[in-house]
Amino acid sequence: MSNRTSLFDRHVSLGGRIVDFAGWEMPVQYSGILDEHRAVREAAGAFDISHMGEFFVSGEGSTAWLDGLLTNRVAKLAVGEAQYTLMLNERGGVIDDLIVYRLGDEEYLLIVNAAKIDEDAAWLGAHLREGIVFANRSDEFSAIAVQGPIARGVFQTVFGEALPVDRNRVIKAQFEGADTFVVTTGYTGEDGFEAVIPISAATALWDALIAAGAKPCGLGARDTLRLEMCYPLNGSDLSPERTPLEAGLGFFVDLAKDDFIGKSALAAQKSAGLATRLTAIAVTEKSPPIRSHYPVWTHGEAVSETCSGALSPTLGHGIAMAYLPVAIAKIGQEVEIEVRGKRYKASVVKKPFLKRN
Repeated sequence: MSNRTSLFDRHVSLGGRIVDFAGWEMPVQYSGILDEHRAVREAAGAFDISHMGEFFVSGEGSTAWLDGLLTNRVAKLAVGEAQYTLMLNERGGVIDDLIVYRLGDEEYLLIVNAAKIDEDAAWLGAHLREGIVFANRSDEFSAIAVQGPIARGVFQTVFGEALPVDRNRVIKAQFEGADTFVVTTGYTGEDGFEAVIPISAATALWDALIAAGAKPCGLGARDTLRLEMCYPLNGSDLSPERTPLEAGLGFFVDLAKDDFIGKSALAAQKSAGLATRLTAIAVTEKSPPIRSHYPVWTHGEAVSETCSGALSPTLGHGIAMAYLPVAIAKIGQEVEIEVRGKRYKASVVKKPFLKRN
């Protein structure tokens, strides 16, 4: 049985085409993926991200505990700051990628992927230490993201108070009497503001953000937007069989800090050298839309398959990411992507596909 967010009725009333995503009934599009994609690149789009999970961690030793479970260095966060990080298994494979927000000296909010809520909660619970208070409060909150060049103005209109200027920040705000976390993260390459709000106030906030100028957007536009920026998607580009180093996320792995789960495996992999690397591939001739699990060929041999793929609305051609052997994961390397039995010319390019100022 699929779950529904608190905004489901709004999606239906706005003409959203509903699909199953990670066990949730979510809108894949409203006016169309190209139109919604363009709205985010040029103005502002609103996304329902209420399916994602909200974990709260507190208690003496919380910082050290999280540092032993996550790849980035939690201890370097000041109160009000956030960071992208990953949670790994002992082999260094990615269980989940997430954002951790420092709310207090020993108080944190973790936003995790929808498909991983139960698994993440079980993993953290299995490693719980005395004095650490862990609470999965995903059923209590909704979340809405506004992304685009005018996202700040949209949020400013609704909240009527000063918002963080820098990226990766969190503040507590009020919306119609509801305590709300306003955060500046995002996943489109544009300015991004997200509100984590009690479910009871979510519909009113959604309506207010739309009235302030944000266009309703679905999962389709989210995917093309993030892929243009080469942001990896858990379950497609990230998996328990792949490490952050292979995925090109070494910047978010602090091998200099004290031990964390998966560290020894990553250190050994770094020392031995990578065998494969998540690579950006641009299709260089007209082709059908590129999807995941399409074979990637070079020199007459199928060497990999795409993890993610789409027609880039901004660039006007097919784009994809795939784990390629390091020997051919080089800028300018010519490859082919097979679509329904026919191969189309492509080449390895520098990440991201879309260069932003």
